[in-house]
Amino acid sequence: MGKVLIRQLRIDTVIGVYEWEKKIHQSLLLDLDMAWDNKPAAATDDYQYALCYETVSNRLTQLVTEHPIELIETVAERVADCLLQEFNVTWVKVVVMKPGAVATAASVGVEIERSR
Repeated sequence: MGKVLIRQLRIDTVIGVYEWEKKIHQSLLLDLDMAWDNKPAAATDDYQYALCYETVSNRLTQLVTEHPIELIETVAERVADCLLQEFNVTWVKVVVMKPGAVATAASVGVEIERSR
């Protein structure tokens, strides 16, 4: 089994628990590790056997931006559920970082691993 990786997928969205946060867009950075059998795509050089990182990125951007969310923990769980259900990956690691959320830190975040 191999992995498909997406690093620092930037999604600008309404995220946060404070009233002022609910009125602005902030950036989240997502790192994704997705279990995927890369052998068929590599053996045939055929796109139909690959996990399309552009399609994944577009879907996750839509998912995270369609409704305001308060917690990055919620973002992580929704992203993991989407990848497991819609993209048929068997395991995923999701890291969600929120740059600038704490003045004295470059970024804060959460990391989860889920499988089906």
